[in-house]
Amino acid sequence: MSTLPIIQMFTSYLGDERHFSPYTARCYGADLRQYLDYLTKEFAIKAGEEQEKQATNKVTEQARGGQRPAVSGADFHPGNLTDAVCQASADVIRGFLSHLGESQYSAATMARKIATLRSFYKWADRRGVASGNPMTLIRTPRQGKRLPKAISIEQIEKLLAAPDDNDVLGRRDRAMLETLYSTGLRVSELIGLEVEDLDIAGEALHVRGKGKKERIVPLGSHAIGAINRYADLLRNDPRFASCWSQDRKSRPLFVNKHGGRLSSRSVRRKLDKYLKQVGLDPTISPHTLRHSFATHLLDNGADLRSVQELLGHQSLSTTQVYTHLTAQRMQDAYNRAHPRAQAS
Repeated sequence: MSTLPIIQMFTSYLGDERHFSPYTARCYGADLRQYLDYLTKEFAIKAGEEQEKQATNKVTEQARGGQRPAVSGADFHPGNLTDAVCQASADVIRGFLSHLGESQYSAATMARKIATLRSFYKWADRRGVASGNPMTLIRTPRQGKRLPKAISIEQIEKLLAAPDDNDVLGRRDRAMLETLYSTGLRVSELIGLEVEDLDIAGEALHVRGKGKKERIVPLGSHAIGAINRYADLLRNDPRFASCWSQDRKSRPLFVNKHGGRLSSRSVRRKLDKYLKQVGLDPTISPHTLRHSFATHLLDNGADLRSVQELLGHQSLSTTQVYTHLTAQRMQDAYNRAHPRAQAS
């Protein structure tokens, strides 16, 4: 069995109602499959696909009638995986987490897996297909604050100057990197841009972010110049003559060598190429440019609310992590520069 029908219902909900990206939904599905593997072995379950479908139909029918599955007790012996999932107690969850602990996962990975279970059981409880929400009794382990990585303006300048400005694909790469740093876009947002999303006169981009939320972000003059140079060369190159044609249903702003839409993996590969070319840290990622965008704005006096809007963060607390980073930079500068900052 590829996955459980009740889990398929949940991942469909993530995509259809919560508008999660396919990648995020797959990550949730992978965490839940690990949970299912544990339950299968823990309770020696051997039910087949048809039995699981019937069990799912039963709990959904009961939920429509206002009847929930029974609460599992100490002598809980489910005959199928669906019942094991829908009737799991907090003790069952703790057993799974203890099992994960034996694999020595990092605190961040454990927190993500707990978040997956929390999201699933919240959904299952609301739908009435679970006996309750056992995750209300489970605490997420504390994690040390991990500050986002940012690079200096000098390193940014070095990176942005790397692509060849005489070739259409080199100009594309320059425009792409300039846009990432100018706007702080996520890679998924960058590759999703259409030609129509570009407002040169208004010096802005129309961006579709997480959860299909849309926002307008300013576009700096350097990025606009790079995009214009890329567009001029692309329109005059016979290899790409039709890729921005008006009769095309989709016209991606940044195209691959075949005229189609760039993938996030391609963006990463291009960045890796230029990092190596100019001798910068190979662990720098496209997301590092987003972190650098936010950090440099705050370093130069931008207010937190504005940065939140520009990044497309739903919660201000997500953006506040950058204030810790800028505070740390100030502390480091003070320690280096002040003669009595530290004991000798």
